[in-house]
Amino acid sequence: MPTSSTARTGRLRAWMLEGLSDMGKARTTAPQQPEGAAPEAAPEHKGQPWWRVMCLTGVDYFSTLGYQPGIAALAAGLLSPVATVVLVVVTLVGALPVYRRVAEESHRGEGSIAMLERLLSFWKGKLFVLTLLGFAATDFLITITLSAADASTHLVENPHLAEALHDKQMLITLVLVALLGAVFLKGFLEAIGVAVALVGIYLSLNVVVVVSGLWHVLTEGHVVTDWTAALTAEHGNVFAMIGVALLVFPKLALGLSGFETGVAVMPHVKGDPDDTEDKPAGRIRDTKKLLTTAALIMSVFLITTSFITTVLIPQKEFESGGQANGRALAYLAHEYLGNTFGTVYDVATIAILWFAGASAMAGLLNLMPRYLPRYGMAPHWARAVRPMVIVFILVAFLVTWIFDADVDAQGGAYATGVLVLICSAAIAVTIAARKAGQRGWTIGFGVISAVFLYTTVVNVIERPDGVKIGACFIAGIILISLLSRLGRAFELRVTHVDLDDLAERFIRDIANRTPRFIANEPDRRDMAEYREKIEQIRADNDLPTTEDFVFVEVTVTDPSEFEAGLTVRGEVLHERYRVLTVESSSVPNALGALLLHARDMTGVRPHIYFEWTEGNPFANFLRFFLFGQGEVAPVTREVLREAEPDRSRRPRVHVG
Repeated sequence: MPTSSTARTGRLRAWMLEGLSDMGKARTTAPQQPEGAAPEAAPEHKGQPWWRVMCLTGVDYFSTLGYQPGIAALAAGLLSPVATVVLVVVTLVGALPVYRRVAEESHRGEGSIAMLERLLSFWKGKLFVLTLLGFAATDFLITITLSAADASTHLVENPHLAEALHDKQMLITLVLVALLGAVFLKGFLEAIGVAVALVGIYLSLNVVVVVSGLWHVLTEGHVVTDWTAALTAEHGNVFAMIGVALLVFPKLALGLSGFETGVAVMPHVKGDPDDTEDKPAGRIRDTKKLLTTAALIMSVFLITTSFITTVLIPQKEFESGGQANGRALAYLAHEYLGNTFGTVYDVATIAILWFAGASAMAGLLNLMPRYLPRYGMAPHWARAVRPMVIVFILVAFLVTWIFDADVDAQGGAYATGVLVLICSAAIAVTIAARKAGQRGWTIGFGVISAVFLYTTVVNVIERPDGVKIGACFIAGIILISLLSRLGRAFELRVTHVDLDDLAERFIRDIANRTPRFIANEPDRRDMAEYREKIEQIRADNDLPTTEDFVFVEVTVTDPSEFEAGLTVRGEVLHERYRVLTVESSSVPNALGALLLHARDMTGVRPHIYFEWTEGNPFANFLRFFLFGQGEVAPVTREVLREAEPDRSRRPRVHVG
């Protein structure tokens, strides 16, 4: 019985960690091509036409029509159409130009986070990126919970199901989130074909609803006069209306979602046959078409749907418990086109909202591994998809429970995530334009950045839930990341080692004897420094004067980088001292990788000699962890011990 239980546990563990890549055990040798072989041709980029890829991002962007008109009506009341026009202007004049520039600057789909990562180095850059990842996680996770909550609203409020599903919204939302997790646990492949079908059907049904709504507005002329009269009575004049619309605009920021996703799916765009990975002009051009077309389609729908829902639906129906709460267009579909069409509309809305959650989950699973493993900030189990899916689904359950599956309550958190990402994009393109010497674009993007910063601050002040949730994600990501980095501190994380001709000659020459290296921290680099170092090493380790040495000097570049290749250059100083110079983020890792590479290249086990580091061991370890220096000798030995379990093959470390 225990054997059977152990076997089941082993099978479950293997299934959970299926596809786990051994990111920590990096390669120490670069793959070599056979001598004289032609270089491998780059694989042909297989993509899709831009309009099909637009549908992939559209399941997230266009699905907001399911709840945006209702949220806008609650936020702006009778001013909803005017505030929506402001939103559309900001979309077309602000967000669209920003993300068209992001597509130029970040054509591999990394988005604005990668642009800012390139602008900031060292730990401040890493912590800034982790903070943005926290808000991105807020955006994507709230997309999952908000979409599921709105899908359940469409089910619960459907006339055919209202009685049976009364008071079951929380349960239905949790089931939909769990179903999403189950699909990803089995294995989910984003199907652009499914996205095209869903977007096509959903937008076609919305066209029918909008046309029907506009027809009723025309045939029932009093609804417009009633609306304008109420507006005038409430706000007085046009200038007051515009002023109030500008003030309430931040509450409508949900309508700006989808741009970051539009850039993220950029690698799927086919582009031109002569595109290269470094200069994909066709892909950039077609991505701009994608972003512009999606923004124009959404702008038309935002204005028309906001107008018809405001003038045709009683204001009380938008409030919590009202029949139009979270489903304004579905309300009109049932009201004016019958329950049969309304049910079809509900099914299409539920499908695209669910698929929007799937798109957001795929975004999470693609976004986190893109940064955290490179920083050394991913726990071992986070390298596999299924454990991460379980974590995200459990967090989604918690968010759903906290917000009681309420669409309106989650709007602020969602808007915060969206706005922070758009702000980061606007700031990134402003800096990029300034570096390119484009004064006009710098001023324009600077103004756009100010608008989005204002919008974000107002949204945070009025609805702080987004910042609270974002802060929880940020704290969790940073804490787990730093603990993971600490746990992987002694990992060999050099991806490959490249030697120049002189460095390779040094190593092969001393391999004819016992290879002996001296770790030296470069100072004056004069003759006296190297002569005294050799004398000290010989005295500390009782070595004869006949022994030959090669110095190794490591210069720390960016200590916050976790893994990278190693380039080793050889030089002869003062016509007698052979020196290998290396640049790396960590001295012990560079030394460990070089020793293992020398052993594999020559078949001889090398020796390396150190001085003991002065100072407190704990303080020296912190120096190593944060700045790549400090307790070099014992850490180098520990790196070698983890990388090579066989003591008989492990390079030898001597400390005097």
